[in-house]
Amino acid sequence: MLRVAVVGANGSVGSRLVEQWHLEERADVAPVVRRPEAAAGVLRFGLDCRVADALDERQLTRAFAGCDAVVHAGAGPRPFVTQSPVSVVRAAAQVGAQTVVYLSSMAVHGWNPRPGTDEATPLPRRQPVPYNRWKADGERALRSACRETGTRFVILRPGIVYGPRSQWIVGFARALVEGSASVVAGGRGICNAIYVDNLVHAAGLALEREEAANETFLVADDDAVTWRMLYEPVCRALGHSWNAIADLPPHSSRRTPAERLLELKEGPAARVILDRVPRAVRNPIRRLAVRPLAEEPSPRVPRTPVLETSILQTCGYRFPTTKARRLLGFEPPIAFDEASRRTVAWLRFAGYPVAAGAREAA
Repeated sequence: MLRVAVVGANGSVGSRLVEQWHLEERADVAPVVRRPEAAAGVLRFGLDCRVADALDERQLTRAFAGCDAVVHAGAGPRPFVTQSPVSVVRAAAQVGAQTVVYLSSMAVHGWNPRPGTDEATPLPRRQPVPYNRWKADGERALRSACRETGTRFVILRPGIVYGPRSQWIVGFARALVEGSASVVAGGRGICNAIYVDNLVHAAGLALEREEAANETFLVADDDAVTWRMLYEPVCRALGHSWNAIADLPPHSSRRTPAERLLELKEGPAARVILDRVPRAVRNPIRRLAVRPLAEEPSPRVPRTPVLETSILQTCGYRFPTTKARRLLGFEPPIAFDEASRRTVAWLRFAGYPVAAGAREAA
């Protein structure tokens, strides 16, 4: 049985991966977290949990000792996204771990790409959402480090990962409870969704299949899902009518000067411009341009959606998973209806005011 270190073992995906692989005896899992208190969720399995900062190669090398492979499922701010892949690869090489599976994102293509986009499509350098550029930079850094060290890698690009502990589900449920929930354009846009257990399944295949070596895969559920399909079961479970949710128009195509500045290619010219802006003003400009999805929802429904939300919820393209099916043998084991039922059941477990019978209705 492979000994696999899981970086980000306390996150929504990492914790589920640790839990499922351990219980199914798919791998001998070594959870890796940044702080000791973050290990609480996985310690119940009696696993050898290890503490290491994903930006510290020396700490990671100690944490990866004895491991055959590493799954990088961590998330964080820009330095983490762009720099941790290199630290992880180099530490893995130091201990002789042969494979690094990196959970990237469809975001590297932009959340509403041109029709025909697939794994072979060059990644856009100019994107209005900074996070998307960071993930692309992280992928490039990982590939470079793997070439230097001779490490086998597999990159998975999931879309919207939903299910228990998902930021997408928790954020919408919290907004419903607080009366600030909204969708863009009726939630009719395509949601390139993948249930967390289906992503965990894909990660297992990435470790097992020799054909996956040094390849990149888009992974998503079989079902064609809209944002309304994703969120309406949550509405019903919490006793809300879909028609009562605020329906916002798409983000205006007329961009502010701050937004235009952030859309510049991140090269020397952009850095010179930003460097001339006083630090006290620079961060507020960034916050005005693109607010992070993770920020606390306003007690009142906004008049216009956050730019990233608008792009996501007006997507007109469904990413293909043809390559993952062909080389990984990827067949999502959990269908959307069952995934929705499990998600609603978790909301009740997590303490949300789920109405009686909502689990069955979802």
